[in-house]
Amino acid sequence: MAGDITNQSTRVEWRELGFFYDRDDQTRVWKLTGSRAGLLRFRDALLAYVADPGNVSKSEHVHYGPYGYLEVMTWPEAGFDDHSIRGPLTDLARLAKLVEAQLATVRPGSSVLIREEFAADSPYALVLELREDGFDPATADPLLPAEEASNHCCHGAGQTTDLR
Repeated sequence: MAGDITNQSTRVEWRELGFFYDRDDQTRVWKLTGSRAGLLRFRDALLAYVADPGNVSKSEHVHYGPYGYLEVMTWPEAGFDDHSIRGPLTDLARLAKLVEAQLATVRPGSSVLIREEFAADSPYALVLELREDGFDPATADPLLPAEEASNHCCHGAGQTTDLR
């Protein structure tokens, strides 16, 4: 029973975040998977981070998602690594614009890689994997058992939630 409650809580957190993420250390990518509306919530999270005056200092950071290992961090140099998505606030705002621009042209079932245009020397890259509208990010989590259809909760794409 406790496992069911934890699993349901994790599903809710993925749905509130709007996208699923994972870090692949072998291919050196952060992969974000979601619908267009879901992945635009990553853009929104970046913009909210940049807008918070408490994030101006080096090493300030915020963790996202149910497992909390996706981290956006203020840092002198822009980049992606096995620890975070980082950079000065101006570069993180630029990343938000890159995400938005890439999502405007890609079709569901496709993915885009962002590295060169954000931080060419970065050891990792960011991959945005676009799925169809209505995609449930909780279904991409390999740690969650399949959910019975009768228990699935549908969420509107325009739902607003604090992403922290």
